[in-house]
Amino acid sequence: MKRKVPIGVTIALIVASIACMAFGIYRGEPDTVLAKAINICMECIGLG
Repeated sequence: MKRKVPIGVTIALIVASIACMAFGIYRGEPDTVLAKAINICMECIGLG
């Protein structure tokens, strides 16, 4: 089977994704995402 996307493009996208995740973790974004997820559960689903 022939590869449609060159391996270099795949590797570059993986590296860029990891860099973006690391930057978000450095900025403290997981806390923000968790707070928003908790609010959605409390308001929409009615937990609590």
